[in-house]
Amino acid sequence: EAQLKSVPVTPLYYGIAADSGPELREIIDKALAECDVVLLTGGVSMGDFDFVPAIMQEAGVSLFFKSLAIQPGKPTVFGRKDDTFIFGLPGNPVSSFVLFEMMVRPFLLSLMGSISKPVALQLPMGVDYARRKSVRKTMIPVIIRNSEVFPAEYHGSAHIQAYTVANAMMVLEIGTHFVSKGEKVHVRPL
Repeated sequence: EAQLKSVPVTPLYYGIAADSGPELREIIDKALAECDVVLLTGGVSMGDFDFVPAIMQEAGVSLFFKSLAIQPGKPTVFGRKDDTFIFGLPGNPVSSFVLFEMMVRPFLLSLMGSISKPVALQLPMGVDYARRKSVRKTMIPVIIRNSEVFPAEYHGSAHIQAYTVANAMMVLEIGTHFVSKGEKVHVRPL
């Protein structure tokens, strides 16, 4: 809700749905009837209780995609029913936060007529940085200090505390394993 209010839009909160198809369908139907854009968090992955994509389709939503090659946030769903758009974001707090900033915020602003693009900076790394896997585009919490980029302590997509100290996200493209100190990286201020 805080992220939505910062856009600014007025959120309607529908509560937490149980891991039950009928209850989730009721909430989705109500939200689709009452909102221009619906945001769901959780239930979009491949687990036994991840009903969101199937229930969105049951509700008449045309799905545009069911996953993204990004980290965090691979299990993300987006679709439309009539004039209402619907995002199914991962339930993990970091994934939801990052995807809101990378996708939902710009989408909402464009629906509101904004032609501005998110601020994107190219700044040098303050230290060497390495990652093990590079098969997905990755957003990493960072701190911009003295016009240099420093990774925040970050232990993965459940580590929401990393974003309490970060003031930006570094975006690493697929295939980037290592960034040298002084090398310029793409950074998106928060």
